[in-house]
Amino acid sequence: MKTLIATGTIATNRKARFNYEILDTLEAGVVLTGGEVKSLRAGRAAIGESYASVEKGELYLINAHIDAYDKAKGGFVEQTASQPRKLLVRAKEMKTLRAAVQKKGQTIVPLELYFNARGLAKVRLAVARGKNLVDKRQDIKKRDWNLEKRRVVAWKNNHKK
Repeated sequence: MKTLIATGTIATNRKARFNYEILDTLEAGVVLTGGEVKSLRAGRAAIGESYASVEKGELYLINAHIDAYDKAKGGFVEQTASQPRKLLVRAKEMKTLRAAVQKKGQTIVPLELYFNARGLAKVRLAVARGKNLVDKRQDIKKRDWNLEKRRVVAWKNNHKK
């Protein structure tokens, strides 16, 4: 039997920090149905290919995959796993997001989908700018160099006399 997630991370977008330069982050609520919440509690979600979009003055999470709850009963409307989901942000935050998206090369990407301490589903969004290939290569070099430094320090600590 799989344990349910009461609080904590449900899904992360691991590629976001590699593909984008994070400029600013904020937290937004997610409008969900009961079956979707139960599916999230079971950990059945993916946000790797998703993004947020401002449409008609509202913010939507596009392409986030939340599986249908397989034990759902009743005549409820069947929903698709990748349908747009409304995000809840303050009016001031919406204004800054709209202005950021209108700038060239900036987008809104989700970093993490999680349940907060009160048990509410939240998504951590980032205003980001896409990295070019050179920046990605530099990040890989930096990561490899830091890994090598940790290995050398660990080896020296283990071989002290």
